[in-house]
Amino acid sequence: MSISVSEDWQAYPAPAKLNLFLHVVGRREDGYHLLQSVFQLIDLADTIHMRLRPDDQIVHHNPLPDVPAETDLTVRAARLLQTFSGVQKGVDLRVDKRIPMGGGLGGGSSDAATVLLVLNRLWGLNLSRKVLMELGLKLGADVPFFIFGRNAFVEGVGEQMKEIETPDCAYVVLHPPVHVSTPAIFKDERLTRNTPLVKMRGLNDIDCRNDLQAVALGQHPLIAEYLAWLSQFGTARMTGSGSCVFTRCASQGDADRVISRLPDDMTGYSVRSVKQHQLREFASDC
Repeated sequence: MSISVSEDWQAYPAPAKLNLFLHVVGRREDGYHLLQSVFQLIDLADTIHMRLRPDDQIVHHNPLPDVPAETDLTVRAARLLQTFSGVQKGVDLRVDKRIPMGGGLGGGSSDAATVLLVLNRLWGLNLSRKVLMELGLKLGADVPFFIFGRNAFVEGVGEQMKEIETPDCAYVVLHPPVHVSTPAIFKDERLTRNTPLVKMRGLNDIDCRNDLQAVALGQHPLIAEYLAWLSQFGTARMTGSGSCVFTRCASQGDADRVISRLPDDMTGYSVRSVKQHQLREFASDC
């Protein structure tokens, strides 16, 4: 992934993530669920184009259909940073979407994180990573991870994370064409909410399952069809609250061969793991 510049527009990556496992370990008094997971960055990415404006307006040039600017995460991220910092600067935004929406890959959260990281630099704010992560949590539980910018063992509601080494590997990710409602998953009475806590030593020591998967399959049978097809090639599971499913492959060549056998009516990606967010240096650790 490269950062390109054209006609004053600058292009920045917003990478996706996989949940290598996802356990629901409890619930807070305010109703938020407590989780444990490992978040893995992958090289499937959206591209966020930004251009500084001579005024203080935040303008989105290719908004998603039926998504008002007030609810678009990139616009909300820019306005949140503008309000917090008091800066009187603006930005033009354009988003090239490649990460499937509603797939559990964190696309919207990653887009928001990229906006916060980039505007921290373009607006000359020099806010610390900690401050940006606290701001990001106001936008969504996954946003702080993308600002943290390294593969992590994640706890709490997604705000507590520790860097973890994960192996360099390839994955096949399939995208069933259904949009899964995360709130609907967490409200479902069938959801397991008491998985025992684990201490993170290594992925081999963990029952790498997704507690949300059974509920999602019950709500969306098409996910089960994709999962069954992918399971021919290795252990497969859902990421996040779905709908995407994935399996790890021994090599990029193996991942490419699985994709080559994909039925015409299915959508999938051959991707690689990423050790660090390309924009991590846009915020300091102090």
